[in-house]
Amino acid sequence: MAPVARSTTHRGGFQSRGRGNGIGRGRGRGRGRGRGNTRGGQVRRGVRKPTFHSTRIGGLVAEQSDESQSDAEIQEEENNSEPSDLDQNNLSSEEDQDTPAVFVKPYSALLQSLNGSSSGVPPPRKKRRLSVEDRIESVTESSKGAAHTVGEVADADLVDESEEDGKIGLERPESVDIDLEDDESLDEFDVHFANPDEEFLQKSVRAAGAADWKIGKSSVLSGWKTIRSYLSCGLSTFKAMESECCNIESLQLKHKLEGSAKRHLPVLENLNAVLASVIFGYQDLLFTDRTVQNAEELRTLTCLHALNHIFKTRDRVIKNNARAAKHDNSADVEWRDQGFTRPKVLMLLPTRQSCVRAIDTIMLLCEPEQQENKKRFQDSYVQTEEMFSENKPDDFRELFEGNDDDMFRLGIKFTRKTVKFFSQFYNSDIIIASPLGLKMALGGPDKKEDYDYLSSIELVIVDQTDGILMQNWQHVEDVFEHLNLQPKETHGCDFSRVRNWYLDGNAKYLRQTIILSSFNCPELNGIFGQRMHNMSGKVKVNRNSYDGTMLELPLQLKQTFSRYETTDPVDDPDFRLNYFVTAIVPGLTKSFKLSSRQSQGVLIFIPSYMDYVRVRNFLEASNATQNVSFGAISEYTSVRDVARARSHFLSGRHSVLLYTGRAHHFRRYPIRGAKKIIMYSLPDNPIFYKEIIAYLATSVSEGKVDARDANVRIIFSKYDAMKLERIVGTKRFTMMLREKGGDTFDFM
Repeated sequence: MAPVARSTTHRGGFQSRGRGNGIGRGRGRGRGRGRGNTRGGQVRRGVRKPTFHSTRIGGLVAEQSDESQSDAEIQEEENNSEPSDLDQNNLSSEEDQDTPAVFVKPYSALLQSLNGSSSGVPPPRKKRRLSVEDRIESVTESSKGAAHTVGEVADADLVDESEEDGKIGLERPESVDIDLEDDESLDEFDVHFANPDEEFLQKSVRAAGAADWKIGKSSVLSGWKTIRSYLSCGLSTFKAMESECCNIESLQLKHKLEGSAKRHLPVLENLNAVLASVIFGYQDLLFTDRTVQNAEELRTLTCLHALNHIFKTRDRVIKNNARAAKHDNSADVEWRDQGFTRPKVLMLLPTRQSCVRAIDTIMLLCEPEQQENKKRFQDSYVQTEEMFSENKPDDFRELFEGNDDDMFRLGIKFTRKTVKFFSQFYNSDIIIASPLGLKMALGGPDKKEDYDYLSSIELVIVDQTDGILMQNWQHVEDVFEHLNLQPKETHGCDFSRVRNWYLDGNAKYLRQTIILSSFNCPELNGIFGQRMHNMSGKVKVNRNSYDGTMLELPLQLKQTFSRYETTDPVDDPDFRLNYFVTAIVPGLTKSFKLSSRQSQGVLIFIPSYMDYVRVRNFLEASNATQNVSFGAISEYTSVRDVARARSHFLSGRHSVLLYTGRAHHFRRYPIRGAKKIIMYSLPDNPIFYKEIIAYLATSVSEGKVDARDANVRIIFSKYDAMKLERIVGTKRFTMMLREKGGDTFDFM
């Protein structure tokens, strides 16, 4: 497929990344009791109420009537009506009307009441109708100790646990089986965390503060390349870590992890061997080719590394506790083996289902004898029923199947034989959370800020980052902003055991960060350049070249790529909008004036929500588009409006349909009726390009448009280089960015 360049004079454009304002997705259910003139039904008119009917007898009769009411009537009463806010305010004033009017013989009722009194049975008390607040309070009281059973009322992740004194390894030394492997030889854990070279650390801190990073490229495998960044003072140390590990023994695991690691990772070959050497060498990693196929192996590697780090930290503390007891806590000996707080590993994941997968992997690797609060975890996180049809793509099902709630936070505590879920953060070893869940836990204007539990994080793992990018990326930035800060309170910390580089405020220069994503983008490069300060270096691993998604389309059609010139990434959104208005809109309005069927079915795909708002406002307000009827589907559009927009687009009532990238990410709507596609900007995820083009293939197969008339128009600038390379291929994108003879490229 060869490009044909032709010279045009169009300029301008607009782009803005729509990562913010993510929608939190959740579920809830409620129940309210209906009200009428009576509790059992309506009172027939014309029937007089019995005159001999005292309050005492009325209460007895009402009690018997309530007990005799059938289950079907109760269910019908609960389902038919739900009191509004206004009704709740008037609830107490209507109690008299809620009392059922049941007609019985007064004399029989009196005899029955006297018989009950003579038998020593106290008269029944009249039931008090509970308000909504009373019912919620009663449910909360009855569920203390089991908060996971009232997820609709209380936070499912709420922990009612006091904070411990911050010490780990409280078991008696003689009761713990401690291996002496880290006494016999120094491994990467000792070199990097336990006993770092003080002189090298100080040089690294100064070099990182001055951004004195050196970059070297080295192709490790065919089809893959690594971009290694290292501090100028650490070249010799960095090169020593480049050796590939091909077996489990070379990872220097704790003895209790070796058996399970060999079962689940029998061989480390090719790419996995390279990644393992970086991960277990405590270097920062940005891997941008995560797929559904390699996801499980990557998750096993990162969880194994996290457990190995936790167990080595814990055993070191326990061993030093024994040594301190042997030396009678002599002041001449220092055992610096801890941080300010206990949590050492932070995992950021997009959904509760991704948390379930991580927990399952951790349990397979550590094989604990007991799991505390496991049922609560399963009730709050595990969801087994199928939610999607089989036609959804694999990447969509991996991200959204199961419990797709993106608001969660979970602390995990490890002891010698037990793993405890829902431990208090300050008592936890690992914190697993979504960016939104952790952001809410950090506090804010209406809540006291508390982020001291992030002060001693030594390992950060961000998995399925491509899914997190479609949430609110600012939450991720906020989390990294609060990592490794000096704590505001002591939290029972024994400062005589705190490592010196913690006291000096240098923890961020030893923290390891691992990010796994399906693609690279400016946000991830920003984290790589501004948030990764590891003195051991950082590595970026991605494909050496791309063939291009455009070669994998379901049909052969004309694809036109139009480049516009821009000088500043800040002003790029304005240039993009200007190019769209001056180069794209005139052709559309001209065809719309003809009122032909060919002018219908124009789908405008806009990845950014901010761009979508500007284009929508232009189509609504501009005189040039007054003859253009259009619909719009964004991530905020209601289900009813989405159905209406799709229906009108298919029928031709709307000639144009605006469609956002996040709406496609969260829903993957099968849109029909598309005859021409305009991509306002290229999507970050190359899979979206194929799926959007597939709408044209559907129209061709249904006979709505001829394959020769179906076409795609794409707008891009030099700041779309990474997205362009994944779609058109490495060989083509360089020429398309640098070509001076023309700015329009046609592919057939």
